[in-house]
Amino acid sequence: MNATPAGKRAPAGPRAEAKRQAIVKAARELFLREGFDVSVDAIAAVAGVSKVTVYNHFGSKEALFIGVVKDSLDGPLEGALVTAIDRLSASDDLRETLTAAARAWVHGLRANPDVLALRTVVARELHRFPELGAVWQHAGPESHHPAVAGALQRLVDQGRLDIPDIEAAIVQLYSLLLFPHLVFSAYGTAIDDGLTERLITGGVEMFLGHYGPRPRHTES
Repeated sequence: MNATPAGKRAPAGPRAEAKRQAIVKAARELFLREGFDVSVDAIAAVAGVSKVTVYNHFGSKEALFIGVVKDSLDGPLEGALVTAIDRLSASDDLRETLTAAARAWVHGLRANPDVLALRTVVARELHRFPELGAVWQHAGPESHHPAVAGALQRLVDQGRLDIPDIEAAIVQLYSLLLFPHLVFSAYGTAIDDGLTERLITGGVEMFLGHYGPRPRHTES
């Protein structure tokens, strides 16, 4: 599929945005139902636009898939998560505020089944379309990595956490909070509310217990 010609801008304005949202909605439904093999013609028909309009907005089916992933992830997660993360360095009670941020993160993921279902699409099609793995990596939960890294670094600078390797700490935090839900969803099951809450509170406790400030030993 040909990409949008270099220098050509996607359509703009209220009508164009309405068409873009219709295309993303139709593509999400069809990708989830039929996988990546679905045709652009089918997506255009469900969206009520022409095939040319789809290409004018996205350039290729791969780019449209990226748009679907980013739309599904950013909408539910961005506001609540970024707000909660931003509060960390100003909070008097780090445990309480990190727990609130963790809940926003986890519940945002759980409340958006399309994120988990799209991950299954990527896993199913990865052997034929390896580029989808890169799409998921760059448009998935890792897209919030800079905000989390910045918040943790500010806490280190304040002396409230002792984290020698921010990169490793972020992966560990994902592993405690998000990865259990991604793993269970891959097998068509879900973690119930009670266990979810225990994973959140226990995960925060483990993270802070490991990265809390170390007591300084003074020479006698």
